[in-house]
Amino acid sequence: MATNNVVALPIPDGSRPLLAKRNRLSADSWFKWLTAGAGLLIILLIVAITLQAYLSSRPSLIKFGWHFLVGTNWDPVRDDFGALPFIFGTVVSSLLALVISVPISFGLAIYLAEWSPGWLRGPLGFVVELLAAVPSVLYGLWGIFALAPFLRHELEPFLAKSFGFLPMFQGPHQGLGMLAGGIILAIMITPTLASVSREVMRAVPQVLREGALALGATPWETVRMAVLPSARSGLMGAMILGLGRALGETMAVTMVIGNRAEISASLFAPSYSMASVIANEFTEATGDTYLAALAEIGLLLLVVTLLMNIIARLLVGRSRMVKQ
Repeated sequence: MATNNVVALPIPDGSRPLLAKRNRLSADSWFKWLTAGAGLLIILLIVAITLQAYLSSRPSLIKFGWHFLVGTNWDPVRDDFGALPFIFGTVVSSLLALVISVPISFGLAIYLAEWSPGWLRGPLGFVVELLAAVPSVLYGLWGIFALAPFLRHELEPFLAKSFGFLPMFQGPHQGLGMLAGGIILAIMITPTLASVSREVMRAVPQVLREGALALGATPWETVRMAVLPSARSGLMGAMILGLGRALGETMAVTMVIGNRAEISASLFAPSYSMASVIANEFTEATGDTYLAALAEIGLLLLVVTLLMNIIARLLVGRSRMVKQ
């Protein structure tokens, strides 16, 4: 019986580097397309969410048109819906949160970036960022059991007595309302504002600080005249990121804002946000128009949040160019 003997020919030494290079290029190509697919998947996910929100809200868009944005009635029985009270509650509570949080966050960021000793910078920064990891429902519970009684018995009477001539500090002291919602949001966006602001200030070239000190500026004057002007666009981006975070917050605000669809000049009065009305009423919506109206509020909230984040990223990116 004949047998076939196969003899393996040795690979020439000169071709080994070529094979290794070809394998590396093949692996790099696969990795490149894999990472590109991951990025494309995120884009497709955002597009799919936006498209679904649009399709779900189409009956409301057709029936109410732009009047949905300025209508004040929210009557599921008569299928009469207007989003203005929810837009008002969302915008006012978010702006109130910025007014409270921005001075605290910027002060904390300046201290961490410029004056904090090394042994304190790490632990303090960790504690600040830890606030972002607290579940929002816990903030809501704290707001109900601790913040609301303090507002009802202490802060709101003091504000009414001191500034009662202003419409925003008039009305009954309920504890749960626009003021409580704004304070809860301020606490929740402070980690975002402080962290981004600190990184923006650290990106300012050190030569600017040294130049200001060499000209005789004090540490505060150095921050005011050299650091803050250079970081202005990045700080604005941090504010917009915080605003986007406040606009989309749901559970904590729902638990303390009062959930009443009305427009009032008083910060003591209950209000309603776009995210809150979706969370509270979506499971109870039975009619097609009712569901479409809630979906349109979600679409509006999605578009506003995306725009805020895009603007913030552009401003933060511009601030990083200063260092280069």
